[in-house]
Amino acid sequence: MGSLLTLLMVFAYRRATASHAVQSGVQLQGDYCAKEEAILRSIVAIVPNRAIRAMQHLSDSSATANTVLRWENIFTEALVAANARQSISDPLLAALGTTRPVVANSGDAPLHTPELIFKALGTETGYVSAGINRSLGAGYPVPLSCNHAGDATRDKIWPIISDSKVYGTLAQGGVALPTDTYPQFNIVNYPNINFGYTRPGQPFVAKHNWWAFSVDLAEPDAAKTAAITSRRDFVLSLYEIPSQLPISAASFMELGQYADGGAWENVTISGGVFAGRALVEGTTTLSALATRRGAALSTKTTVGGLSFTGDPFTPGVREAYQLTQGDFFPLSLASESGRAAFIPINRGADYFDRFAHAPESAVLSSTTWNNYSVGALQCAMRLDVTDVASATNNTPTKVRFSYLKGGVRKDLTLALDTPLATGLPQGYLFACNQAETYDFGAAVVDVAFGANGDYAEKLAVTGPITFNIPTFGNPTHSGADKFGYFKPSYPFKVKSLSSGKICIAIYPKRFAAFLNALQADSTAVNHSLVVNVDYSPDTGSTLLTKPAIPCSDLDYGIILQECDNLTSFPKGFSLVTNLRLYFGDDFNTTPATPPDGYTPSGPFYPPCSIFTPEKRYGVELDPFGVRLSGQIGSVASESAADPVRPLDSKVLSGAAVAANRMHVNLRPITHPAELPPISMINWLVLLEERKREFHASN
Repeated sequence: MGSLLTLLMVFAYRRATASHAVQSGVQLQGDYCAKEEAILRSIVAIVPNRAIRAMQHLSDSSATANTVLRWENIFTEALVAANARQSISDPLLAALGTTRPVVANSGDAPLHTPELIFKALGTETGYVSAGINRSLGAGYPVPLSCNHAGDATRDKIWPIISDSKVYGTLAQGGVALPTDTYPQFNIVNYPNINFGYTRPGQPFVAKHNWWAFSVDLAEPDAAKTAAITSRRDFVLSLYEIPSQLPISAASFMELGQYADGGAWENVTISGGVFAGRALVEGTTTLSALATRRGAALSTKTTVGGLSFTGDPFTPGVREAYQLTQGDFFPLSLASESGRAAFIPINRGADYFDRFAHAPESAVLSSTTWNNYSVGALQCAMRLDVTDVASATNNTPTKVRFSYLKGGVRKDLTLALDTPLATGLPQGYLFACNQAETYDFGAAVVDVAFGANGDYAEKLAVTGPITFNIPTFGNPTHSGADKFGYFKPSYPFKVKSLSSGKICIAIYPKRFAAFLNALQADSTAVNHSLVVNVDYSPDTGSTLLTKPAIPCSDLDYGIILQECDNLTSFPKGFSLVTNLRLYFGDDFNTTPATPPDGYTPSGPFYPPCSIFTPEKRYGVELDPFGVRLSGQIGSVASESAADPVRPLDSKVLSGAAVAANRMHVNLRPITHPAELPPISMINWLVLLEERKREFHASN
């Protein structure tokens, strides 16, 4: 009997020991899963910061500067940020007050070998497999192409975001449109996440950067823990998303009513709205609303057909809706999406001003951060006020016009108060030397030939002109060398409002002929214009100061006229300025021929964008009403105390446009052909596991 009892006790002990080992293994596996999840979330938070820093000034100035931006250090920092080394932190352990604590988790480890935890895929060396210039096969996104040697090499070492990464032949068939026509942005499917910038699976306009890697947190300590975990493959995506919703801004916005408390009238919004924070008033109807920091809704507001009496982001509300309705919940927060982050690239008032930014050098990416994120620096054409009459008279006397010719930037300095040469009327420009030919193309110009105050003129000429005596006669009896000059129709001039406010008038319809007369690149290249005051100490006048934002009546204004027909800009037109803008005519109301392959219904207008701190309607008098269609955004902060009201509008006198005189029809951009030359950009960062058995195709 004793022997039998001993055997039963040994058997029970072995069963208990085996059960304990199984439970310990399960607990250890669960611990590793929790640690991995925390690490992966940390990676999502760290990578966009490092990608931005890799585009910034001096990011490649030294090994010290660029080492912290490497994938190795991104993963190392993620291990630290996730507190993945210990199952219980030292401060928490101390707070428990246990005199002799025993931590029995064998998974606790220093995790000082990230090269064993994170690996590129397959037999590839390094930490990540970059999604450029080669396909990783089924289950992975289509790759981008990169012909910039530096970016192509560095993308495996640092997270590189660059204009040199484009959709090429390797991506053809994996995106909706031809990659040779739409290389920068194409149509891809929105990922399956809760944050609803658009609905999951729906097409939207973006560029998909990505990197793949595998993770096995248990591998470095497998000998100690005896834990066996499979290596998991992940894809880290960074979508570059140009603003495309009817209303899209990383700002604190009030929707549904104007500043005077009047409700929106005659307002149609087709598509969703994105805001940093949102306050929705009245009986506003929205199809979807996505925010970063939450929304407050009136009880009469409906979003996606739903109205709310409480907080729509209360845990369980979205889940219950999706369970009962089987549809995507129309309100979403960026923080609800787990391993995802939405980052609006918002530079605030600096977006309007070229002179607020110093030159950038020693940058890891070939695309620098300011050139990527500041609209004023992206414009092909520049118009700067560089001098004024006197300290008491701020009438501009000199401007500098900059444009592209053969892809190279050229500057043209224009004195507005003195002629170019003695005897020539004001406005003439130098063309060429004697006996040379200058081709004006289709531009209609006045020309002059001569020297020393004696000139022969020909009016309204086009095409090639040879500036010599047989063409013009001998305008002077002296033997001095003679020169050819021309006077184009300028697309800008100094003009005052009836109040006396000095403005720079811009005439977009004149640019095509003006650029042609300068023998510059066409409006397909010179398609955007920034207007600034050059207050920099190096090139500007000491009498010029930085314009104020909010706009001041003491600063210049911009008048936009002759702008109803912009079909002379085949790729659209953009205007950026840090001055108050006055619309003096209808803007972009003439349809153009759609580009090849453009299939959306309805008339096609040249894609245009206007970026200004303040807009007003009217130049000679206050208009009766305003009709507005397209998209609206803001560069105000989402943490501001006072909300932005995106539909508030003022007329020339400063009075608000009455609600019943505003007619607004906003809709989303659905095709890259609708993107203007200058757009605001957002980033969507997403980390997804790729299980080969569940991913048979892209």
